[in-house]
Formats: sequence, C-alpha cells, structure tokens
Amino acid sequence: MSTRHHLFSVRIFHAFREACMGEEKYTAAKFFKDALAGITVGIIAIPLSMALAIASGVAPQYGLYTAIFAGFIIALTGGSRYSVSGPTAAFVVILYPIVQQYGLGGLLLASLMSGAILIAMAFGRIGRFIEYIPNAVTLGFTGGIGIVIATMQLQDFFGLHISAMPEHYIQKIMVLVSAFPDFSIANMIVASVTLVILAVWPRLKTTIPPHLPAVVIGSLLALAFNDYGITVDTIGSRFHYLMPDGSRGDGIPPYLPSFEWPWLHPGRDGAQFHVTWQLLIDLIPSAFAIAILCAIESLLCAVVLDGMTGKRHSANSELLGQGIGNLITPFFGGITATAAIARSAINYKAGAQSPISGMIHALVVLSGLVMLAQLLSYLPMATMSALLMVISWNMSEAPKSLLLIRTAPKRDVMIFFTCLFLTVFFDMVIAVTTGVLLASVLFMNEIATMTRVSNITQDKKIVDVTLPEGWQVFKINGPLFFAAADRIFGDIAVMSNTSKGLILYMDAVPLLDSGGLSAMNKMIETCTARNTPVFFADLQFQPLKTLARAGVQPIPGVSRFFPTLSEALQAASTILTVEL
Repeated sequence: MSTRHHLFSVRIFHAFREACMGEEKYTAAKFFKDALAGITVGIIAIPLSMALAIASGVAPQYGLYTAIFAGFIIALTGGSRYSVSGPTAAFVVILYPIVQQYGLGGLLLASLMSGAILIAMAFGRIGRFIEYIPNAVTLGFTGGIGIVIATMQLQDFFGLHISAMPEHYIQKIMVLVSAFPDFSIANMIVASVTLVILAVWPRLKTTIPPHLPAVVIGSLLALAFNDYGITVDTIGSRFHYLMPDGSRGDGIPPYLPSFEWPWLHPGRDGAQFHVTWQLLIDLIPSAFAIAILCAIESLLCAVVLDGMTGKRHSANSELLGQGIGNLITPFFGGITATAAIARSAINYKAGAQSPISGMIHALVVLSGLVMLAQLLSYLPMATMSALLMVISWNMSEAPKSLLLIRTAPKRDVMIFFTCLFLTVFFDMVIAVTTGVLLASVLFMNEIATMTRVSNITQDKKIVDVTLPEGWQVFKINGPLFFAAADRIFGDIAVMSNTSKGLILYMDAVPLLDSGGLSAMNKMIETCTARNTPVFFADLQFQPLKTLARAGVQPIPGVSRFFPTLSEALQAASTILTVEL
C-alpha cells in the first residue's frame, strides 16, 4: 500500500480484506492462532467490560453488550487488523455525566450520534490529522482521566455510603471525605487483596492474566465475608433486572438483548425518555466529544500496534469501522466503544494474525454472558473498583508523563499540566481544545523566533562584487508567515533607514503566507515612498507560487525579482544609486 493510499483511503472491511482476502493467504494455522488470541482477550474483556460499564454509570451487562456487538462489528469493518474494541476507561469521564443527566437512553442516543460523526470524519479524511495532536496533550488528558477514574473508585474501594456522586471534582472529594469515617473494613480488605494480586501476579511470568486470579480470590473473600454476615456489595446485590415473566433477577441477565430503539431505554432515574429537537441539540457537544476521543484513542492504538507489528493501518478506514460499530451497537444496548490499547496489545502478543481474533473475542464475551451470568453476579464491587484503579493507572501512562516532565521543553511541560488540570477540574473537551490551541500558539511563537534577518553586505564570501554606495544586502532565514513577517520586514526597514538600495536574499525562506505577503507589500510601499530600489533574489517555489497567485509584479524603478543572488548583485553593481 502506498503512503498516500494509507493516509487517504476509506474502505469498509479494510483490515479483514488485507489479512484474510488479500495477497496474504489465510490458513488453518492462522485461524488457530486467532482463536487462541481471541479466547485470551475475551476472558480478560469480561470483567473489564463490566467494570467500565459500572464506572460509566450503567449496569454491567451494557459493557458486555458493547464488547460483543462493537467488538465484532469494528473488528470486521475497521482498518486496523489487531485492534480489539469495546468499552474503555477513557470514556468514563464523558459518559458518566451523560448518564447522570439523561440516563441510559441519552447515553445510547449520544453514542449513536457519535457513530454518525465518526463516519463523516472518515469520509472527510480526518484520520491523518489526529497525528497533529501533541504528545503532551495526549499524556495530559489521559493522566487527568486516570485521576478522575481512580477518585470515583474510592467509594466502592472503601465501601462508602454515598447516595449520589456530585458532578464537579472538588465536590466529589468533599463528599468522599465526609463519608470516609464510615468506611467498611471488609470492602477495603477485598479491594486491597485484589489490588495486591493485580500488582504482584505479572511478576510470576505466567500465561494466566492477572485479572483472573484477582477476580476469583476477591470473589471468594467477599463470599466468605457475606457468609459471616459482614456485607460486601456484589454485582448481584447492586444490580437487578426484570425477567421475561416479570420477576426480578439479581446481577446481569443471562441472555442477549433484543433489537430496540435507543431512545426507548429509560432516561434519568428510570423515567421515560423523550426525544425532542432541543435534546438532540443538547447532546451534540457530548456526541462530538465522544467521536473525537474515539478517533484519538482508536488511531493511537493503531499507531502503537503498527510499531509493534511492522504493519500499517488505514486511519480513515478505522474511523469508518469505529463509526459503524458505534452506530449499530446502541440498538442492542451497547454503550460507546473504541479500540482498547491494552487489550489490543495482549491480542497481538497472544498470537493474533487478523481481525478474526477480535471477532472471536466478542463471541467469547457472548458465551460468558450466556453461560456465566450467575457466577458473574458474585463479583464484588470492591474488586471491580481495584480493577478500575489499575486500569486508570495504566491508561495514565505515568512513567511517560514523568519522563516528559524531566526531559521535555518547558512549553511541553506547561501544556501537559494545563491539560491535566483542565481534565480533572473541568472536562476533557475543554482540556484537549485548550491544549491543542496552546501548543499551536507556542509552536508558532517558537518557529517565529527562528526566522531571522542578517546584514551580509560585508560578507565577501557571499557578496563578491562591488555594490554602489549605500546599497545593502540582507539574508532572511526561516518562514515568512503572519507571526514573523511583520517583525522581519520591520527590522529590515529600521536597519536600512539610510540605504539607497536593498537586496533581499531569500533562498532560506521556505514559506510565504498571506501575512508575509502583506508585510512584503508594506515594505515595497515604503521603498516606493523613499525612492529606494529593492531586489528580491533566489525565491523558493512556495514563495514564488504565493506571489504569482497574488499577481505581484515588478514595479519599475522600485522592485525587481531575480532567480539567483549573483544576478541581483550583478544588476546592482552596474547601475548608479539612483538608477535602475
């Protein structure tokens, strides 16, 4: 695939075609590896999907529905062959407020809208622009998300009795502190043991992922406490559902949801959800935030996998797959999904060969829902909170953040802390928008300061002819764009105040934008008023193109353009100061 095709192509089923129907022959041996990888990731995804759904403010089964439908559809239709999609921690800070304000129906509707936006982004070839988001911005908002998620887990980690968690971070902290004196020792023990296992188990170098022993041991501890009359909340005690006969079931329903319009699900506090034009307008900012984060997360995951595998994803095809997945999944009760970096990396390391492993992962989650629903109801909320704390730590990429703080330029450190602060205390959309704008302004300032002008009239290595008295030669280095051009031409005007003729050597000017053109025209006007000739020499292609589009022409007696400095110097040396 050519680089241009990689950047601009939009093709449904792209990764599936490349891996299974292209020049690479898909064999039974590859399918066996895909099956093993899919089973491995599917087992890991079951508790993770439930925990992330709970953290987002909905019942755990909706996380499983997301892993099943979105995981299968996005793997089939997307542009990255090893990505595994489902609910992710990054969305928690966006989805939780939506659920609090609009309920499950509002969340599903916002997810559906974000799917449509992602499809539009794919056909608009937006995928290649994600790489313009600076690393400091990404680390800042992911670190902020990690802090917020970890803070939200303290309630279940310590078994605190809080009726409703406030929206703003400071208020969350105040509520947690006020409720802390009544913490539950049993819940804290279960959560702490789970946390220790999650931290220590990887050091054993076994093939069993740490989530499994942590969840099993945590569940056994909670079962023992409950048998002795010491209450430890579980999924079965916290969540309930209605069976087909109208009776109540505990935990998660052991069957798949039927097709249902997203807006028919309950709204806030279980009330009936009503779709209005004003509601759609109110949900647009949330839908855009979901779409943007989904694009960032999924393409960042694809880039990481490309680095690990040597393969190349199609960015816009991946956005298309993500859009289709998020457009269809809400009709089956699934919440927002995107590619999960940790699960995708495990998928590749487990031997995945194609998107079929991601599809098998979805089928494994489906099997777990149908066959293990009763056992899943015994999972303690404290264990889920510990699991989410580890997820939040991993997604924050704290080691990378510390390295950035120690080694990066001050402007990147400032951008990082700005995004971190805004994510924690406001929201991710404000953080990313501010971070990108701040990074752009600081970058433009840095580039502008790199553009300089120097008087080289006395440099005989460059100016090797005798010029008329009062003539000066200036060399400009760097782009002449709006942030630098006024200063550069202003400096030239000051330095050449008494000059009788100017030669501007511009071989080191790669860019001339409309701001630079305006500043150049002002300088030509000044030279016209002074009756001072100005020669422009050795312009590169882009500045010449800008001048041609603007219709700039030589002005007799004032301005002339030369292809080389030698020709400009020769022309100046053969005329008198007041003649052209």
